[in-house]
Amino acid sequence: MDANRVKQILSSSAEIDVKYHDVPIWIDSLNKDETTAIVQTFDNRKLGEKTTVEIRELEEF
Repeated sequence: MDANRVKQILSSSAEIDVKYHDVPIWIDSLNKDETTAIVQTFDNRKLGEKTTVEIRELEEF
């Protein structure tokens, strides 16, 4: 995924499904470097721990 797509997802009112290494996640924010984002695991409608990941490793599904 690229920074423009992350920005689109963050500004969208639709629920867009995203995975990080086959794990469903919620994108909290795009970092200033625009190569990483803060995400949370998203399982059974519950948000998990926040972590920083490379956005190139995010996938829509």
